[in-house]
Amino acid sequence: MTHIFPRHTKLNPPVAERGEGIYLIDKSGKKYLDGSGGAAVSCLGHSDPDVLDAMRAQMEKLSFAHTGFLTSEPAESLADRLIAHAPEGIERVYVVSGGSEAVEAALKLSRQYMIEIGQPQRRKFISRKQSYHGNTLGALGTGGNMWRREPFDPVMVSASHINACYEYRLREEGETEEDYGLRAANELEAELLRQGPETVVAFLAEPVVGATAGAVPAVKGYFKRIREICDQYGILLILDEVMCGMGRTGTLFACEQDEVSPDILTIAKGLGAGYQPIGAMLCSGKIYQAIEEGSGFFQHGHTYIGHPIAAAAADAVVKKLTEGGMVARSAQMGAVLQNALLAEFGQHPNVGDIRGRGMFRGLELVQDRDSKTPFDRSLNVAARLKKQAMANGLICYPMSGTIDGQSGDHVLLAPPFIITEDQIAELVSKLTQSLRDVL
Repeated sequence: MTHIFPRHTKLNPPVAERGEGIYLIDKSGKKYLDGSGGAAVSCLGHSDPDVLDAMRAQMEKLSFAHTGFLTSEPAESLADRLIAHAPEGIERVYVVSGGSEAVEAALKLSRQYMIEIGQPQRRKFISRKQSYHGNTLGALGTGGNMWRREPFDPVMVSASHINACYEYRLREEGETEEDYGLRAANELEAELLRQGPETVVAFLAEPVVGATAGAVPAVKGYFKRIREICDQYGILLILDEVMCGMGRTGTLFACEQDEVSPDILTIAKGLGAGYQPIGAMLCSGKIYQAIEEGSGFFQHGHTYIGHPIAAAAADAVVKKLTEGGMVARSAQMGAVLQNALLAEFGQHPNVGDIRGRGMFRGLELVQDRDSKTPFDRSLNVAARLKKQAMANGLICYPMSGTIDGQSGDHVLLAPPFIITEDQIAELVSKLTQSLRDVL
């Protein structure tokens, strides 16, 4: 008997008792290799002593201070550390409690910015199909996953959507990577002209699409053209790195590899590595200055923003990611993981694409490799794979609806950066067995 309201009322999940490195152990003693870091959260694994020490030290000094009255040393230190490594032009950090909150803050700040600079007619957002930006109504409304949106559409402020940069499905035969990237990016200009560019606030996108499409990176040049279009029409570029940021793709910020700087950037998940709920919205000096010289007040806030213990944990995490070399390890071990996946599944008849960056990898599952035909929805491949992998001692992140929110299946892998080569072999072996059991 439980009084917990679970994610799924028909499932009875095991009780997690402890974590050791890249493994979770349930109450019965069964061990699971955490091949997805939960939801790309546990970048440092479980029970990291440095992060735990930072949290204990902060607990003994100060557990809570409301940011309406006071700031705190951990929040200030975390902001300094993030800005020291942030993309060019990013100067301020707004610390929140998770990814959805970070996206909500980004949407509201971008709208308020337009009001502050005398462009209140700008009220629309453009995003991409098969994107996911969070579960609050604002974040969900900008997201492009139709299955997740559908029940709440009548009560959401919705964005319009263009195609994702999805090379495996949307690049045409004979089209170069650069030509495809340019064509995909120019969909933003076409949508701006359709909406009326003077009415649009911002374009919101994930540099590497996460949960809903399975580690889909943009092709070379795509985001550079997106940045040009945003500048041309005076709209803001918001990059959502909640899942793909904080070293997950092999650089601290995912957009570094696309050689662009956004106006607003959101992070979470790996920022706290699972040790405390935390996220952050980072913005440019230009946006902050508009607020500072205008109303002086960002009309937003939550009780637990800037929480001292959460900030202390995140500060220790970011220190390990940067000074501790864990971002570099993500890039290094990500290459090992990719090679292992290619060796095992590169010719698999039901694996159509193996993609991603760093320790953020996706396998798109297909009924037929040559035609790229997806499995029939009625087979519930993703749900069955998740269940079977758990039975085999592997936590991974399968999802259905990869192509359009309805059809297609993929599995996302995002293990802790501390994973070893032997553990990568174990992960791949357990995934192979699970796929064999299901398919």
